[in-house]
Amino acid sequence: MKKNILVIDDSALMRRVISDIIKSDDRYQVSGLAANGLEGFDLLTRKSFDVAILDINMPKMNGLELLEKLRKHNVKTKIIVVSTVAKEGAVETIRALELGAFDFVTKPDSFYETKTDSFRIHVIDAIACAIEASEGFAQTPQREAGTAAKRSVVQPKLRNRIADRVRPITKSSGNKLVALACSTGGPKALQSIIPYLPENLNAPILIVQHMPEGFTRSLANRLNEMSKISVKEAEDGDIIEKGNVYIAKGGHQMSVVRKDSRYKLSITKDEPRNGLRPCADIMYESLVNSDYHEIICVVLTGMGSDGTKGITQLNNSNSIYVVGQNAETSTVYGMPKVIADAGLVDEVRPLNEIANSIINHVGVQ
Repeated sequence: MKKNILVIDDSALMRRVISDIIKSDDRYQVSGLAANGLEGFDLLTRKSFDVAILDINMPKMNGLELLEKLRKHNVKTKIIVVSTVAKEGAVETIRALELGAFDFVTKPDSFYETKTDSFRIHVIDAIACAIEASEGFAQTPQREAGTAAKRSVVQPKLRNRIADRVRPITKSSGNKLVALACSTGGPKALQSIIPYLPENLNAPILIVQHMPEGFTRSLANRLNEMSKISVKEAEDGDIIEKGNVYIAKGGHQMSVVRKDSRYKLSITKDEPRNGLRPCADIMYESLVNSDYHEIICVVLTGMGSDGTKGITQLNNSNSIYVVGQNAETSTVYGMPKVIADAGLVDEVRPLNEIANSIINHVGVQ
């Protein structure tokens, strides 16, 4: 049975373009069209849709207002926002994710670009991911088929770490670093972690969140406003310092380099790896053979397996401790599932406990 998609956009041209994209995939059908948030709300509360495509800037009721209203009325339809890369659009998109939007796709600047395969693929992939999350799937069938034999490897390691979960918060003199990876659902998940960290955390935090250029600065600024700890979008040459959070710049790769006896960040336009830029594997691999006493690897919600290869390499050369988000609190239980299935996870935590897990493990200055 085809999945039902609602398209909410004030542009008749964009409604047609997105509808054509949806109809090009035999799995989906356009079951409703709305020209503004009011019409969209009426449809979402009267009919059942698997996914809704939502514009932000619309008359009568904009996308953010609609998301707020849907949240108040506990409407659970997965929402995918279509946004521009303009500064204002980036800020609004981050707010949309806060309000419960599942994911976003960058709206092209011209009609010609809306007809490209790239835009079509992004829209279809976002819809597929949202539906898979709704149905409880996070991985491809190939990954799912390989999990049963590996699951027993994870549990004994978790049992050996129970004592670590209840350690009191203490001052620490160790030279530690936290390296975190997330994708779909990550911006909202980070708001349940970063604002709960103290400004005197005894470690720096590096974050790779899969996002295009133009959005990570808004994400960093928003988290910085909400947090005691300092948060910024990473810049080339940044010296990595304790009590600071560095978010990889969208559309760039972030790696750690040693220069003049200090660790700094290298931000480059290197090619995407597995279609990802930034890519968490690249960040983790750059830490191989670094002299941090311990690297705390945190893997949060997201589709795919980014981070697992890099953490595997780290595990062979460095002292690491791995925290994975649990399935129940993950928007998409993909990345944390793959790292758990690899037998590398020291503890699995619900989202609201991960901040304490980080604090308890690295301590404060």
